[in-house]
Amino acid sequence: MNFAAFLQHLINALSLGGIYALIAIGYTMVYGILRLINFAHGDVFTYGIYLAFYGVVLFLMPWWIAFIFSIFATAFLGALIERIAYKPLRNAPRISALITAIGVSFFLQNFATVVFGGRAKSFNPQTGIYPTSFLAMIEIGAVKIPVLTLLTLSIAIVSMILLMWIVYKTKVGMAMRAISKDIPATRLMGVNADRIITFTFILGSGLAAIGGILWAMKYPQVYPYTGMIPGLKAFIAAVVGGIGSIQGAMVGGFILGVSEIMIVAFVPSLAGYRDAFAYAILLFVLLVKPTGILGVEVSEKV
Repeated sequence: MNFAAFLQHLINALSLGGIYALIAIGYTMVYGILRLINFAHGDVFTYGIYLAFYGVVLFLMPWWIAFIFSIFATAFLGALIERIAYKPLRNAPRISALITAIGVSFFLQNFATVVFGGRAKSFNPQTGIYPTSFLAMIEIGAVKIPVLTLLTLSIAIVSMILLMWIVYKTKVGMAMRAISKDIPATRLMGVNADRIITFTFILGSGLAAIGGILWAMKYPQVYPYTGMIPGLKAFIAAVVGGIGSIQGAMVGGFILGVSEIMIVAFVPSLAGYRDAFAYAILLFVLLVKPTGILGVEVSEKV
């Protein structure tokens, strides 16, 4: 493999890793605060794609307005799920919340099948979803990089930088970090914990919508179970990086994306086992460092 080909594969790998990281952040933020694995997160990702698709096709919005609408509507969906499904179980045994998360996932999948239909919808420029100029190539010497790939990577990085600014430079971010350590003590300091938890779901769901749109632009179709595999891989990325750590979710996402693309690039005969690499990485990390790469030991909340 020459250097040009290596660079092209690397950029593709980083763009895929960025998408995994955006989705993984949603898992890790919710777990960090509630110690809950939100199994419905991958389905929220799917709804973000559907909302963008129908915003353009059904409501005839300009593509960029439809994408922004999708992000805010998906964020609202995340808040709705938290209020209806998870808030009533705040003080219930953790297994109850876990079962509820699985139930919400099944509900969202089947609701999408009934409302949107089971047939895959085409998410590509030919249907007017986004400009055809995104498919153009940028040539840097012998390296040819799709505009869409660079755009995906850029948006993912900007989104993560904005998230880090919110978490570490704002009062709501300070409250999120405080709640992740001790909810009762944070309430005693005058913080409305319920609002902060809802905001966490809003933030995570909005990032899932961004990741979903970028995913659909990269793999141009959407169907009710679109988010199942990306959601599972993003969960693996969160665990690999250290579940509960935002930086860990980012690192895990990029590790997973780079591993998937580069291993297949170097050994094309293993292309059929691409998904298996994610599980192999997960097993290896759990055996070597069960808390994840950037994870730390935490005590169980009561």
